[in-house]
Amino acid sequence: MKATLNGIVLAESGNTTVVEGNHYFPPGSIKKDLFKPSSTTTHCPWKGNASYYNVEVDGNTIKDAAWYYPNASEKAKNIENYVAFYKVRSGDVRESSHPHLTNHRTR
Repeated sequence: MKATLNGIVLAESGNTTVVEGNHYFPPGSIKKDLFKPSSTTTHCPWKGNASYYNVEVDGNTIKDAAWYYPNASEKAKNIENYVAFYKVRSGDVRESSHPHLTNHRTR
């Protein structure tokens, strides 16, 4: 699975975890230099408190484009620190399981 923005790879892994239709990428699979911590947090009743990343590509910042659960609840430990992409905010972030389909939108 690959997540791209304007053709730039943000994350790539053969081992994502899908929860509620979102692909969660292992923390080591993201291009960390493109991710900047955001002050945004939200709460999920069963996963816990989420923290967000802004993504910076080509001089543009996409606010809160990705999120993760730094201290996931017991029910969600399998995705603790895994990173997912918020398609509504990130706009052009695309996920594909085939390298030749990286321009395919999955919204």
